[in-house]
Amino acid sequence: MSVRFAIGPLAKAHRRADFTCGNDRIDSYFRETVWQDVKRRYATCFVAREIATDRVAGFYTLSSSNVPLTEVPEPIAKKLPRYPTVPAVLIGWLGRHSDFAGQGRGEALLFDAIKTVATAPIGAHAIFADAIDDCAAAFYAAFGFTPLVRRPGTLYLPVATALSVLSP
Repeated sequence: MSVRFAIGPLAKAHRRADFTCGNDRIDSYFRETVWQDVKRRYATCFVAREIATDRVAGFYTLSSSNVPLTEVPEPIAKKLPRYPTVPAVLIGWLGRHSDFAGQGRGEALLFDAIKTVATAPIGAHAIFADAIDDCAAAFYAAFGFTPLVRRPGTLYLPVATALSVLSP
C-alpha cells in the first residue's frame, strides 16, 4: 500500500490560492495570512499534501500558549501545580480542503498536531484548540477535548491524555 499524503512544514512552493474548506475565515487565513504568521514566528504551519498531485489537502498551525489555571476544568486543575498559568500549545487553525472530505484528513491533521506537540523538546502540559464554530468544537470534543471554564470556544486536552488517543 502506497502513502497518498505527506505532512510537513509550510513552504513557499505549496499552492495556497485554491484552498477551500468551506469556511471563509479559514480559507482567507490560509491563502492570505498564514505566511506572515510563519515569518513573524507567531505560528508554525504544517501542510498535508497529496503526493501524486502536490495539492494541499489540509493544514494546521501551532503556537506557544498558556491559560490561567482558573480557566482549566476543576477536576484537572486540582491536580496541577499552583502556578498562575498552565503551559500549552495552541492549535490556532486547522482546515481540510473540501475535495478531501470524508477521507479522514481532518483527523490525520489533528493526530499529527498531537504527535508534534507530544514529542517536542519543550514542556507543555496541554493542547488547546480554538474552535471556529460549533461543528469544530464537536470535532475536537470527539477526541477528548473539553471546553475551558469561561471560554467554551477554546478546548483543552492534557498532553498525557492526547498521547492515549494516539496509542490504542
